Formats: sequence, structure tokens, C-alpha cells
Amino acid sequence: IADVWTSWNGSSVSITMFVSPQPVEATDDAFWDQFWADTATSVQDVFALVPAAEIRAVREESPSNLATLCYKAVEKLVQGAESGCHTEKERQIVLNCCRLLTRILPYIFEDPDWRGFFWSTVPGAGRGGGDEDDENARPLAESLLLAVADLLFCPDFTVQSHRRSTVDTAEDIHSIDSCEYIWEAGVGFAHSPQPNYIYDLNRTELLKLLLTCFSEAMYLPPSSDSSNANPWVQFFCSTENRHALPLFTSLLNVVCAYDPVGYGIPYNHLLFSDYREPLVEEAAQVLIVTLDYDSSTSSSPTVDGTTTGTAMDDMDPPGPDNLFVNYLSRIHREEDFQFILKGVARLLSNPLVQTYLPNSAKKIQFHQELLVLFWKLCDFNKKFLFFVLKSSDVLDILVPILYFLNDARADQSRVGLMHIGVFILLLLSGERNFGVRLNKPYSVRVPMDIPVFTGTHADLLIIVFHKIITSGHQRLQPLFDCLLTIVVNVSPYLKSLSMVAANKLLHLLEAFSTTWFLFSAVQNHHLVFFLLEVFNNIIQYQFDGNSNLVYAVIRKRNVFHQLANLPTDSQAIQKGLQRKKKTPEPISRTNSQEGVSMEGSRPAAPAEPGTLKTSLVATPGIDKLTEKSQVSEDGTMRSLEPESSQPPPEGNLPSAVSDGEPWSGEASHPRRDRRRLSSASSSGQWTPTPDWVMSWKSKLPLQTIMRLLQVLVPQVEKICIDKGLTDESEILKFLQHGTLVGLLPVPHPILIRKYQANSGTAMWFRTYMWGVIYLRNVDPPIWYDTDVKLFEIQRV
Repeated sequence: IADVWTSWNGSSVSITMFVSPQPVEATDDAFWDQFWADTATSVQDVFALVPAAEIRAVREESPSNLATLCYKAVEKLVQGAESGCHTEKERQIVLNCCRLLTRILPYIFEDPDWRGFFWSTVPGAGRGGGDEDDENARPLAESLLLAVADLLFCPDFTVQSHRRSTVDTAEDIHSIDSCEYIWEAGVGFAHSPQPNYIYDLNRTELLKLLLTCFSEAMYLPPSSDSSNANPWVQFFCSTENRHALPLFTSLLNVVCAYDPVGYGIPYNHLLFSDYREPLVEEAAQVLIVTLDYDSSTSSSPTVDGTTTGTAMDDMDPPGPDNLFVNYLSRIHREEDFQFILKGVARLLSNPLVQTYLPNSAKKIQFHQELLVLFWKLCDFNKKFLFFVLKSSDVLDILVPILYFLNDARADQSRVGLMHIGVFILLLLSGERNFGVRLNKPYSVRVPMDIPVFTGTHADLLIIVFHKIITSGHQRLQPLFDCLLTIVVNVSPYLKSLSMVAANKLLHLLEAFSTTWFLFSAVQNHHLVFFLLEVFNNIIQYQFDGNSNLVYAVIRKRNVFHQLANLPTDSQAIQKGLQRKKKTPEPISRTNSQEGVSMEGSRPAAPAEPGTLKTSLVATPGIDKLTEKSQVSEDGTMRSLEPESSQPPPEGNLPSAVSDGEPWSGEASHPRRDRRRLSSASSSGQWTPTPDWVMSWKSKLPLQTIMRLLQVLVPQVEKICIDKGLTDESEILKFLQHGTLVGLLPVPHPILIRKYQANSGTAMWFRTYMWGVIYLRNVDPPIWYDTDVKLFEIQRV
């Protein structure tokens, strides 16, 4: 083979021997040292000099040479960790081995025959060092992970040495307490070390290798079997890793303390290279991968705010074996929560920072990793969730999420971002405090492609959701249930909706209650049930203060009358479906009072053709995603058994969607969400029948609204005739002072649909997270063009 492997120092090493079937002896140091001992090279060079085809050729034709190369590279890292890397030469060898392994590992993982290689033992590599029996030998993977962990706390290489001295008295890496060397102040650590860009660069390279080790998950197809734990993560986050706590703390603090603005000085980022940002990105990615843990199958101590463990407090039940999840679930000090929340909110708001000086602040790109991290924090640490909702600080998370949702709504490559944003809001909306916080006036004018309005954060949420539903792309339709569930959950607490938001809700009802929409898919009517539940909650619990909504309901009263008189005979059903063929537009955008968009905003743009995206597994239906709780008089919540038949809340009309209409009965339509708006013939063999329409029409919760219209419409008409009014302000004034006390049916109990952890969402998060990491690591392109199985790489 005439192929030549160019060595790092620019001279040529013949690879003939390396790819030949003749194995090179592991003891031939002169040969192996060529790969790492020579002068410095960058990780980009390694990727350029070691082409994929060559790695695969060695793997197929000279497997023993590839095995020896991996073993020798790990051995060098172990030696570096043992010695403490005191010389420049040792550090260079460690970094070169790091880069080489980062390059080669994905090609080991993509071949099922090689996957167990790193978990096999190497003769003579005993757990205690020394040459004891080989049965006691450590698998190569464990040696590699422990060496990387040691190297991440190596004085003068990745952390500042605490000794002012020469090489002779350098610290022994095995005797140092790495908790004294945490990389950044924050949770559990008060001292902020002096920034050092060399340490940051070295940490980044080691974390890149760590992430590559963990990426074996990308080469296994998605499976809902939660016993498929990632062995690399499992070992690294176990008690075997003596640095687990300081490393978890270092990663979390480095992310949450990062300030991309450049110490508050405009344009600072243009003058100075920011060595911290690549480290922060890598830290965020390693952190979310180590926290990939299915809490629905575990006895994780995070069931509610009372049983969550507290940081370094041993009185609580032992948490999960994954120490990173365990530590995260046990953080409990208010100042730690404040530090995390402020940091995440600052970074999420970064892309929104509109200053008078364009480009004056650096724009970060890792908001998707931050959203996954925020989700994990709320999911694993209920005390953190309650802290977030305790003050209006939650709105500093809400506004960026709404900004991302609105901005990504037309972009097919950002479907995953839309889902995680909606999942977070669904999780938050299960808590009463979230609904209460939404009443805060919205004054921060973030330029968004939405109508100008004056109102609260609740108005902003409803207006953005309306935009997503009416002008997002087709693939967002499975999210409609989630979006409306969030609005239902917060609706009993909304004190005063603006006219713009009230009109948006009525426009959605109008669109979803057209006959062609109701009859064209088996579950479309659920959206109408959700919206009616929103109106009922506001009328029953927040009538005072919501004159805008009441006025909008009166103006659009024909929509409610049409629903009450919905035809159920076969002929009318067919006629309704015929109308669909003439109306290809999924939702009419007329009558939605679009109004002028905010100043400085740009319309949401679709993805550039050719943009890469990764596929996602389907998300569970809203019935699997949530469980119902009833809010008692004193504000506490009582979980409702999914099977129990609740007494209908409105006379004989249930206000909840799934009462009497179980969603689980739709298992025969597993692909139902794919084409929510498709006609009956294209969604399998299902066709609407009169019995089917009757089965849910009789349960429409219209009683409260019909009573309201019966009482108020004649009064409003009388005012208009008596005073010759055409001005709505007078009518609004009348409605503001009106009351329906004693005239409405007995208020129904408030039903909240709370998110519940399940293996379906755990799998969704895994595919989404690895898809983000795959696409974001392009320099160097660690996994590009390897045979990943967890998702497909597609072009828009």
C-alpha cells in the first residue's frame, strides 16, 4: 500500500506496516511514539491527517494494530495522570493522545463487532496497578475514564497549582483534594480562580474526548427499554470516580457563571478572543449527557418538594446511582438556586439582547443545551422548580422560550427546539404559581414578529401560541394539544386578558370548530374541548377583570351556537368534509386581527434549503404526557385516577376533554398525530359516523357560556339601542361593572393536567440531545459521516 500517514512533525511515516495484516508489536515504542510524541498539532490537524477511510481500513484489515493503537494511547493518558504531567512534553503527549482517541472512537462504536473492545481487559493492567492476576484487570474504558477525570484536576495543566514552587515539590496528583480545585465559584464553592486560557483549552480537549466516549449511545437504535443505560456514563458517574462531585460542580458553575457580554464593555468580544465559550459549550454538553437518566422508572428522590434530598445532607433517602443526577437532585440552598437561575436566564436571554449598538454583545449558540439543562434541573429537583416559581424570575425564562418558539415556528430544522420549549412550559404550567406569575405586566419590548399589544405575560403567551398554530409548519400539529393544555392549566388564574389575546382565543375556536376540521381526524374535537375549558375557567373563576374576553365571546356568539347545533347526520358530515377540499389552508388566517408587528422584528423564516437536521422519535400523546389533578378549595392538588369516572362538572356536561372520551382508545391510530389535518381517507380507514359525532357533541361543555350569553346579550343589545352605541368602550365599561353572581352554574372543580415523567419522553430527550450535539460539533466534525443509528441525518 503506497498510502502514507503523515506524522505530526511533518515527516512521513509509512502506513504500509500499519494497515498490513502484520501486527506491530505493542513493545515497539519507536513505532507507536510517532503518533503522539512529536511536536504540537491541533485537533483539526488530526482530523485532516487521519481520514475516515483509513481508520476503517485499519479496522477491517489490521484489527490488532488498531487495538494496539487504542491501548497505547490510553496507556499514555494513564501515565500522564499518574505522573501529574509536570513537563511540557508530557502535556503534549496527553493532548495528542486525546485528539487521536477523539478521532478514532466513533469508528470503534459504529462497528458492532468492536463495541465491546473498550470493555475488555488488557493483560497486566490490574485495578491496583502492579502485575496482579489478570482477573482483577480494569477494562480499557474504565482506565480511560479515570485517567481523563484525574487529568481534569491536574495542577498546572487544567487547574492552578496551589504551591508556589519548583517541579521537585510539585503536588502529588493522588493526594490532592480536587474539591479545592473546582474550576469556578458558584454552587458549593466560593472562590473564583484566576482565569487561565491554557487551562480552559486543555479542559475543553479533555471534555471533547469524554463526550466522544459517551457518544456510543448514538450508535444504538432508539429503544424505550430504560435498562439500556450508557455504560460509559454509568461508570463515570459512579462512586468509582473520586472526582465526581468536584467535576459536576465545576461543569455546572462554569456554565452558570459565564457572561458572554464581555464584562459589560460593549464590543469587548471583538477585541479579545473568548477562550471560555468553547469550554462552556463543552461543559454544557457533557453535563446534559451525564444527566440523561429516566426518572420515570427510578426511585429518584424527587417526587415532591418534601422528599427531595438536600445537598450533602445524608438524612434523605439515597438517590440514584448516577452521582451527577444525585447531586443535582440534592442542591437546596437558596443562594445556589439563585445563582443557577440567574445564570441560565442570562444566557437564554442573550440572543434577545437588543442594544443600541448592534453586535455589541456576543451571541451564544448553545441555547438548546441550556433548555435541556433547565428541564433536567426542574425534573430532578422539585425544590428548584418551586424556587423558580416563587418569584417573577420565572418570567426571565418564559420570555426567551416564547421568543425561540416564535422565531423557530416556520423552520423545519428546529422542530426539536419547538418541542423542548413547549415541554418546559407544560411542566411549569402544572404549578399554580406559574399561572399567577403570568399576570405581571409585560413591558420588556423584545422585537418579535407578533402584533403590538399592551398587557401581561399571559397575553404574550397566548399571542405567541396563536402565531405557532396559525402560521407554523405542518410538523408542529402534534404540539397543538400541548399548547392548549398549557393555556387550560393557567386559565383559572388569568386576571385580565387584553383584547388582542381574547380575539386570538376566539379565532382559534372559530378555526377548530369548522365542520371540515372537526370531521377530518379522529381527535380534532379535543382542541375545541380544551378551548371551551379555557373560557369556562376564566368565566367561572376570573369573570371580574376579563371584560375583554366576555365581550369577544358575545361578539362571536354564533360560533358557540353553531357548536351547540352541530349537525350529526351522514349527509351533513360528508358535506363538511367536501368543504375541506375547497379549503387547503389548514387554518383560516382571516378574521384574526393580525395588526402591525412589533418594531424591529423580522418575520419567522423557514430553514435554508439543504440545512442539516436530525430525526426525532415520536412524542407520547397528551394523555400519556400528563396526569390530571383536581385543585381543592385550599389550593392543594389531588391526583385523579386515570380510570375513575369523575362526576361531570357542569350538570351532565364534563369540562375535561378525556372525561368519557378516553384518549387511550385511539391506540389503533398510532400515526394519528402525523397528519392532524388530513382528511379521513388518508388517515387510514377511519371515517366519521353520526354515532361518533354524537358521542362527543353531547359532552361539549357549553352550559356556562350559553348561560352567560342568555343573560348578557339582551342587556348589551338594549344598551346599544337605547344609547345608539356603536362604540365598544361603553359596552366594555358596562361589562366591567356587571356581575353574574348567582346566575351561572355551580363552578366546576379546576382540573390541571400535570406533566408526568415517562419512558417515551426520556427517549425523546435522548434523541433530541444527541442530535443537537451531533450537529453542533462541526469543528472538528467528530461524528460526521459515521454510521449513527439513534437518529437519521436529513436535509431540509
